[in-house]
Parts: sequence; C-alpha cells; structure tokens
Amino acid sequence: MDRRDFLAAGTAVGLGLSAAARPQGSNERLIVGVMGTGGRGTSLATAFANLANVEVGYVCDVDAARAGKAAAEVAKIGQKPKEPKIANDFRKILDDKAVNILVVAAPNHWHAPAAILACAAGKDVYVEKPCSHNPREGELLVEAARKYKRHVQMGNQRRSWPKIQEAMQRIKEGELGRVYFSQSWYLNNRPTTGVGKEASPPEGLDFDLWQGPASRKPFRTNYLPYTWHWFWHWGNGELGNNGVHMIDLSRWGLGVDYPTLTTSAGGRYRFADDQETPDTHVVSFTFPDRKTITWQGHSCNPWPAPHKPGDVMFLGEKGSLVIAGPGYTIYDVSGKEALKKETGPSSDALHQNNFLDAIRGNAKLNSEIEEAHKSTLLCHLGNIAHRTSRTLATGEKGRLKDAGKEAEALWTREYAPGWEPKV
Repeated sequence: MDRRDFLAAGTAVGLGLSAAARPQGSNERLIVGVMGTGGRGTSLATAFANLANVEVGYVCDVDAARAGKAAAEVAKIGQKPKEPKIANDFRKILDDKAVNILVVAAPNHWHAPAAILACAAGKDVYVEKPCSHNPREGELLVEAARKYKRHVQMGNQRRSWPKIQEAMQRIKEGELGRVYFSQSWYLNNRPTTGVGKEASPPEGLDFDLWQGPASRKPFRTNYLPYTWHWFWHWGNGELGNNGVHMIDLSRWGLGVDYPTLTTSAGGRYRFADDQETPDTHVVSFTFPDRKTITWQGHSCNPWPAPHKPGDVMFLGEKGSLVIAGPGYTIYDVSGKEALKKETGPSSDALHQNNFLDAIRGNAKLNSEIEEAHKSTLLCHLGNIAHRTSRTLATGEKGRLKDAGKEAEALWTREYAPGWEPKV
C-alpha cells in the first residue's frame, strides 16, 4: 500500500474509531504507543509506563537500535506484558485498535502530521513541543482535534506544575495590578554543528521514513542525532525548541492570545558553521491592550553565575513576579521581595496524569491543543520575522497582514508527495 492509499484508508478507519467510547474511571487501563525514542521519547515512554493503569504497548523509531534500547528500558519497569512491541513505522500503532494514545516525540517536522493522522485513527495524542513545524500545521491540528473529538495535549509541562499554577492565579487575581509586560530567557552552551558532508545514512536508520512529510534532502553527517533542530527544514531553532516553554508562560500570565506586531533581531554569531537558525535571538510581540512579550535566547552563552534573573518575569502596576524553575518570587513596586515560593512538585508525571485524567473524563486538559497552538504560533512568527528581516503585522488568529510573498511562503511548507497533512 503506498502512502496515498494508506492515508485514505487510515482516515476512513479513523472516522469510525473517533466515535468509540473512551475508557472511563481511574481503573481503566490505557494503552500507549510512543513515536520517537531519542532522549525525550524514551523518557516519556518510561514515564508513562510508571503511571497507574497505563501500558506502553509500542515503542517506535526509524532507528532499530534506538527502538530496541527504549523497549528494554520500559521492560525494566516491570509492566505487564514486560516489553512493548517495537515498530519501525508509527502507522502500525495507528492500525492497532487496542491502542488508545499516540505519544509524538519524533523531530518537529513530524509533530503535527503524525498527530493529525492519530486523531483520524481515533487516538488521543500527547504531542511534544512545538506542536507544529509551521503555522498552517498548527491550525490543521486544532481542526483535527475538533473534527475527531480527540484529546490533544502538548508537552509544555509547566502548565501542570502547582507553584506555577499558583503564580498565575495570583496574577489573575490582581496581586500585581494590571500586568503589561513579560520577559523570558533561555541560555545554554551548545557546541558548533560543524561543516557536514553528504554521506550514506548510518546502518539501521531509515532516513527516508525519518524525513517522512518533509521534502527530501540528502543525508549529511551533521544532521543527527540532535542537530536537526538547527536546520529550518526539520527544526525551529532554539525559539521553537525551548523558547516555546517560557513564551507559553508569558502568554498565560498576561492573558493574551494573538499579537498585532512581531519583531526579531539576532543571528548565528558564535560559530561559522552549517547552522541555519540563530544562536543569539531576541523577539518581541505586541498585543492589544498595551501588552508586550519579549524572549531572549542565547544558545552559546550560559548565564554568568550568580546573575541568572529567572526564567520568566512579569511587570505590573503594583510590582513584579519572577518564575525560576518550579517556584516564584513576588516583588513590590519598589523592587523589594514580598513573597518567595522557591520549591514545588515539577515532575512530568503531573502533566501526563492530567492528560490521562482528561481522557478518562475526570479533568480538563492543562494544555489543550488550541492554547498550545497559540503559544507555538508566537515562535513561528518570531522565526518568520527573523528569516525575512521584517516586522510582521498580524490580524485575526495571528494571520499575516501584508507581509509579502516570502513571509507568506513560510506559513506552510513543501511536503513529500502523499504526506500533505489534511483534515
């Protein structure tokens, strides 16, 4: 069966499955399939296997060796059956009617296309951030969740951390007065990507399936295992990789949805290599009601100790609030510390359990896909502004206004034939 036939058949099956009864009650066992078994995917697989009444039925990777290692890690947990099935192609998971959930932890260019197919196949979806590779995919994923009535949660786990929820509630209740500005940061000390060369893919890697929905490029020696993040064809740079976490908190605290203006400054400054995405990046988003979010990312310079100001800062009429890790601190209008909540639970299991509780009918999703798409869209807009060297004006639902052909072209992407996401 070729890809087009598979997609048609999968959609037809999904229409029937999407109306199927969901497990109800905390004692109902849920079966999970995990797509992508890199560091994050294996972590998610073992985390889900550790949760009550959950079975990891599949682990899937286009690299057979990595999939085998992930299956062995899950088996150590002692779930029954002890070892999950191993799949090379995630569509085998979608074919299995016993599977309730697809966890999408493959590279970014897979996130929305795989999640959309999973919705059509009657699966609920836990999709890693960012939830899409480009803005149009995010719109389609929201449509798919609505059409097939699926629970879709993005892996921005801070939405489920109790102290951060508490901080957001304090902002909402007016402890800072009217909040109007949020600044966030991400710093790291990443090495050079080097200068790669064309070569045959490593033995055991299905590079054609790894590329999946992306139009084909020849393998180069500096694409894998992690550096694909820094190439636009598959990744979204540090803004989409880590900035999405903090920008999501900024948007949540300010209570804003879509910006009216987006600006970007920065570039690839530290190394002269093949990396396409910036290592030094500052983006700013202007919202209605006189509010602004700014994110600052420095991939090649960590904070000089002990001067790290925090992860996210909010400014308001009556003072400020700084989130650092799982805790927060409130300062009065003069800058004096007024309240400090340094620690709190920060396990990924909090976010995963919220997802499972929602599927079982006992909770609402903490990062429902429409909210996740809004935060991811800001990252896309920041990257489009960077790539076009333009200030972007946006209108309804964050769509571009008079941005020019180059920017409009980046709203979507070129897909491999038969892999175009559709709802």
